[in-house]
Amino acid sequence: MKNKKLLGAVAVGGALALALAGCASGSGNNGGGDNGGEKVETKTADYNPQDRSNLQEGGEVNFPINEIPEQLNGFNSDASADTARLWSWYMPQILLVSPEGEVTKNDAYLDAYEIGEEDGNTTITFTFKDEAHFNDGTDMDWTSIDATWKANRSYDEGFNPNATDGYKQIKTVEQGDTAKTAVVTFDGIYAWPSMAFLTGGVLHPDIADPAVFNEAFIGNMHPEWGAGPYTVDTFDANGGFVSFKPNPEWWGNAPLLDTVTFTAMEPDASINAFKNGEIDMVGANTNDRLKQVQEVDDTVVRRAQQTAKTVLLVDADKPQFEDIDVRKAFFLGVNVDQQKQIAWNGLGYEEPVAGSLNLYSFQDGYKDSFAEAGLKHDVEGAKKLLDDAGWTEGEDGIREKDGEKLSVTFPIFGEDPTIEALAKSLQAQQKEIGIDLKIDVRASADFSSDFTTKNWDVVSLRFTDSDPFGPAWFCQLYCSDSGLNLSATGTEEIDQQIADEVESQKDAESWTTAAMDLEPKIIEQTWGLIPLYSGPSIYVVKNGLANLTPEPYVGLDLFGVTPVENVGWEK
Repeated sequence: MKNKKLLGAVAVGGALALALAGCASGSGNNGGGDNGGEKVETKTADYNPQDRSNLQEGGEVNFPINEIPEQLNGFNSDASADTARLWSWYMPQILLVSPEGEVTKNDAYLDAYEIGEEDGNTTITFTFKDEAHFNDGTDMDWTSIDATWKANRSYDEGFNPNATDGYKQIKTVEQGDTAKTAVVTFDGIYAWPSMAFLTGGVLHPDIADPAVFNEAFIGNMHPEWGAGPYTVDTFDANGGFVSFKPNPEWWGNAPLLDTVTFTAMEPDASINAFKNGEIDMVGANTNDRLKQVQEVDDTVVRRAQQTAKTVLLVDADKPQFEDIDVRKAFFLGVNVDQQKQIAWNGLGYEEPVAGSLNLYSFQDGYKDSFAEAGLKHDVEGAKKLLDDAGWTEGEDGIREKDGEKLSVTFPIFGEDPTIEALAKSLQAQQKEIGIDLKIDVRASADFSSDFTTKNWDVVSLRFTDSDPFGPAWFCQLYCSDSGLNLSATGTEEIDQQIADEVESQKDAESWTTAAMDLEPKIIEQTWGLIPLYSGPSIYVVKNGLANLTPEPYVGLDLFGVTPVENVGWEK
């Protein structure tokens, strides 16, 4: 694995978004399923990068998507990775990221992007191009930076942002020499300035109102507040369909494609749609899916390292999981190795333990925080914890307390056979320690709403990373007001620990060390979630489709965020 990891430049993680477990992207070589147990190469990135001069003008690309989410504001806490994917195609991408994690300005939007220091405070200066404007004619200027900061800096002002990290550390946003220049001043030295304003771009000033921010994008994409090479053409939430067309307001390089479509479909439907030529790429992250599509004519298998983790989350607000010892027992009952064997059966993939929510094993500073906190597969240890918590085995082997069975609901979304096998494996593992795990099969389109409303006792999903600044997002993972971690295990005391021990650090390396030191201590106090694995990102793609997965949170390009106008077909 290529490891360019100076902690200032690439200390992995990112603004995190929710993704449906098991429905991931892919990239790589031509390795297929049923490889006889031989390891298949997984590249760092495999997205067919091509210069625009090698690509043709015109044509269309059709993508599948898990759902058209209800919340379509990419900055909102109720947004998912699918929200962010759509958002990226018609909202400004003012900063770009190389696959390895180097952040640069997007020359189409910015004349200048400078990180500096003044009077002991970190500063960022943004200077927008004279032509830069939103689709309704509003200038893109310092007020856009100011609006983005105000909407994301706090949960106390009525906004519901995905994360406040990188924004809450800002002291002021002011106009520079002209309205086109914004000067951002942090409160002291900030270790991760490159992460600010990276994910999601910038907001139209009209969105910097709590009611607008939280509610206006529910079932409405608001293309008039967008800016970029594409704009919304057709939006059909009920039909699960969004299409984009070239934006007549765009001032930069012309988009290569005439039409880009996203159609919501169940996993099985996406396989059939790809076989029938209705979509141009399809996720194939399980052996069953890969076998069905790898021989489709005029296609290539692409396989890359995935910057996401499948996690198991329990809800401590539910009476079954109020006791921390019951939560810990549940996790001690999980056989992670068996889960990985099922998930990657036939894919020829291996990886080290996913032992942190902050760093990947291929990054400098990584350690197995969860093992340090005591996570292991320990059936007897789990049983003892449940015994001591007063849950006794009934005649059917399921534990009871005060006349109540220790029964929990575990939804899975879609009907993929590998996801079903994973669920049944977890069910059997929990039965061994006396917990009745009830599997509830639901539609993929229910994922976002069910997760955010906590319509589950246990859930498996993916935390997928937007950028290479993992420890910088420590609060988004473990603070009590995080909309990402809905285990209800955070406390004000932990929030203070994070502020005092981690967020007080003045450089990325010290911050990372402090985060990795604190992570196992928080796990011991909470036991709300565990990572299971990352895995490869595997797609089968029509030959000639280039510059794949330019959006954050998904992809074949590791941490890459590249201009959407450069997606196209080779000549």
